Amino acid sequence: MTRSFLFLLASSRSDGNTELLARRAAEQLPADVEQRWIDLARHPLPDFEDLRHDSDHVRPTDGNTGLLFDATIAATDIVIASPLYWYSLSGQAKRYLDYWSGWLRTPGIDFKATMAGRTLWGVTALAHEEFEVADPLVGTLNNSAAYMRMRFGGVLLGNGSKPGDVLRDTEALARAKTFFAQEAPLARFPYETH
Repeated sequence: MTRSFLFLLASSRSDGNTELLARRAAEQLPADVEQRWIDLARHPLPDFEDLRHDSDHVRPTDGNTGLLFDATIAATDIVIASPLYWYSLSGQAKRYLDYWSGWLRTPGIDFKATMAGRTLWGVTALAHEEFEVADPLVGTLNNSAAYMRMRFGGVLLGNGSKPGDVLRDTEALARAKTFFAQEAPLARFPYETH
């Protein structure tokens, strides 16, 4: 299967540090790798309604929900580019992942089996020098990938607060050059022993 990257921009600011870092990393992808970029602020999802015990699940076909569903199942690699907001994902990114709960029950699509073996990546910019403060964000993405039996490529972290700051983070820019070239292992929950 030819690789197809879906980049989900999950910031309230266009051209912010997280997006700049994600675009630097994406520049390194081979020319034959498809890239699709969707800004979640421009394609907002409605509040997620948990209908997991209802029986009227249908495949989303309309609006932003249908767009994101189709883009998700078409991608071999999903990149969530979310700034670090209060030590975790942005609201837009979290809402997108909440929708996965509903998509698990979509008739005619075994969403979990469809996503198994694909790769989830993260890109984030944060204002802290200590990258450990991003552990909750990294954990959310890793555990989501583990539940779905996906590979987890990790999170590309960069430092930046004011617009453009991340372009001065030479270490992050160096990591961006090889970030998507690494082999992503199957994700595992931290408590798994085998």
